[in-house]
Amino acid sequence: MKIVLGLGNPGVGYAHTYHNMGFLAAECLAEMLSAQFSKKRAGALCAHAEYNGKAVLIAKPQNFMNRSGEAAQKLLNFYKLPSSDLIVLYDDIDIEKGKIRFRMSGSAGTHNGMRDIVWRLGEDFKRVRIGVGRPPEGRDLASYVLGVVPKAERGLLAEAVKSAAEKVLELI
Repeated sequence: MKIVLGLGNPGVGYAHTYHNMGFLAAECLAEMLSAQFSKKRAGALCAHAEYNGKAVLIAKPQNFMNRSGEAAQKLLNFYKLPSSDLIVLYDDIDIEKGKIRFRMSGSAGTHNGMRDIVWRLGEDFKRVRIGVGRPPEGRDLASYVLGVVPKAERGLLAEAVKSAAEKVLELI
């Protein structure tokens, strides 16, 4: 089994923010696999699917971003899986808007949700990073990542979300 954890913040107010790219990619992946988010387990909203004969759990933690590691750790413990069976989808300000990058392991970088996961699990898990770029000069980081994505950028980021979901399918 693989666990795919999309990072974001719960609630309607965060739905269309840069910081919810992980949730959007998880939702895109669930749609590709005809899976529905229906159960809450280990503090995450979950969808069960199968791809190429492998079980896949797609999860969206229901606590705030900086505590994403709780759900990751609880899900891995519940299913008795090593962290190497985890794939995390999340936004990254250090990547050009609309681009994606994949890493087999590594540090958390500047992302607080990833810092919590790395603190709890170590660095041995895969991650697909969705570029959201840096805030414009004069705008602080928190208001940028928690701000609603402008309509002019939604198409570009929707393509990046789809590419991230497709990359997860490759990894599975």
